[in-house]
Amino acid sequence: VAAVDAGAGEIIVNPHAVFSSPERRFIMAHEVLHAALRHDTRAAGRDPWLWNVAADLVINGWLVEMGLGELPEGSLYDPHLKGWSADEVYERITKDLRRFGKVATFAGVGVCDVLPDNVGPRNVDLDEFYRRALANGLDYHTTSGRGLLPAGLVEEIRARSHPPIGWEVELARWFDDWFPAAERQRTYARLSRRQSSTPDIPRPALIKPDEWERTRTFGTVIDTSGSMGADLLGKALGAVASYSAARDVSRARVVFCDAAAYDAGWLSPDEIAGKVRVRGRGGTILQPGVDLLQRAEDFPRTGPILVITDAECDRLRIQHEHAFLIPHGKRLPFTPKGPVFRMR
Repeated sequence: VAAVDAGAGEIIVNPHAVFSSPERRFIMAHEVLHAALRHDTRAAGRDPWLWNVAADLVINGWLVEMGLGELPEGSLYDPHLKGWSADEVYERITKDLRRFGKVATFAGVGVCDVLPDNVGPRNVDLDEFYRRALANGLDYHTTSGRGLLPAGLVEEIRARSHPPIGWEVELARWFDDWFPAAERQRTYARLSRRQSSTPDIPRPALIKPDEWERTRTFGTVIDTSGSMGADLLGKALGAVASYSAARDVSRARVVFCDAAAYDAGWLSPDEIAGKVRVRGRGGTILQPGVDLLQRAEDFPRTGPILVITDAECDRLRIQHEHAFLIPHGKRLPFTPKGPVFRMR
């Protein structure tokens, strides 16, 4: 019936498909909302087909609620999902694959009507363009008194009006949670400070707490398999090193891992950033690297672990608090318990 390419700004319609005028209006509005809400780039590693089905169910529910056109026969629609977001619907679909495995979008059974973005570099930021168009349309609708809109659609538009938090900010917050700023202690055990105006009055020196060096540390398991590109590794290591230095993390325990684990030992932020010699480049088995860290006698039992991988890895069992740093658009082959940061 139809499909949309948000990157190229095109809606593809089958001229031989016979629909009434209200049904055609419904189909066009459906495809426009796919593009405006950037469903082509928001899968975030999810299955593209199931994500498309979830977005179809939500969009069709909005259009039926607004009475915009007429729902074509056989289209995806479930009134029990009213008020659900596409993310919530996706989670439900993954638990009922037998029911949703044979449904059809406007592009057909098992085919996405949201085409992938393959246009390449542009002179305009599409995300900003669509966000601005949605915000302007909502303002025009409300000020002109054109009626009420579904609460879910309004919430989605307002959420899209604010750019998403970058992965660098999310990773920095993770470091802040584990390594908050510590107050220096005053002591007379070190050489005292004296002011020129009052040289006869000794003043305490400011020093770091003794336990600071022992507790402000973390471990990182770095995937060095052949599927990890040099740019990806460089970006990840650079971010980890800069945030470590900014939060007074003097050293980190680094383990390189592909088909086997290579213990690089304790490294300072400078060594992590530019002096690390990456070993391996074989397969992708990260569990030995995780086990090496968790069993190491010199690694704190409460120390967090950061896993840097392209998500093409084995199923991991991590007992320590942990997080993952993976490329944008990738999805881990298991349900992670710790936060996942996606690099763009």
